[in-house]
Amino acid sequence: METLKKNIGAVLLLLLISIVPAGAKAAGEGGYRMRSVDIDLADRAALQRGAKYFINYCLSCHSASYMRYKRMATDLGLTDKEVEQDLMFATDKIGSTMTVAMPPAGAKKWFGAAPPDLSVRARARGTDWIYNYLLSFYLDSSRPTGVNNITFPNTAMPDVLWELQGLQEPEYEEVTDAAGNKHRVIQDLKLAHKGEMNPAEYRRTVKDIVTFLAYVGEPAQLIRYNVGIWVLLFLALFFAVSYGLYKEYWKDVH
Repeated sequence: METLKKNIGAVLLLLLISIVPAGAKAAGEGGYRMRSVDIDLADRAALQRGAKYFINYCLSCHSASYMRYKRMATDLGLTDKEVEQDLMFATDKIGSTMTVAMPPAGAKKWFGAAPPDLSVRARARGTDWIYNYLLSFYLDSSRPTGVNNITFPNTAMPDVLWELQGLQEPEYEEVTDAAGNKHRVIQDLKLAHKGEMNPAEYRRTVKDIVTFLAYVGEPAQLIRYNVGIWVLLFLALFFAVSYGLYKEYWKDVH
């Protein structure tokens, strides 16, 4: 009987873990407020927009070599013709993976480090991190690229989306640390030069890119989420039946 109680408790714990999502907070420099992003992998329109922006702005340097154009077309509800015409610039074969022509040695020479493959970057860093990274570039004349980043200080990557977002500059505040030393930290970023999009439009664009990268990191999520609902329903039904049997078998035991 004790073993059965433990098993029932384990099932309840599994149900609780599956229902309650895990949260993560991104940390910023000083008083800068980092944002959380709520993506929806069931939103095909967002995935399609994210694929467009990723391929047009990111794929020239960053590969996504675990993803094939054909798989992307199927999952995102696109035809092979649409992908070939609008989203394939580095190859002419729909079955190819998302690789780049930039040689690693040349990339290391030009940027100081070869741009990483982004196939599983969303899983490694988290969607909040990528979201804030793409939002928090700011002008910094001391850097070779002319920009810096709050989320990833001294990044070698240039601000490739500056035309969309515009150019930001930091607003500083003076703080005193525990040792009594005063120093300046970034409190906020303000738009110094407007881009093609307003801030709300740009945040939506970045969210779409993050959504696409989350999909690329685990394409099976689109299927797993649907299957997961039926699994949870089965576990709930199984628990009800098991508990009923438990009560029936042990009703005469004192």
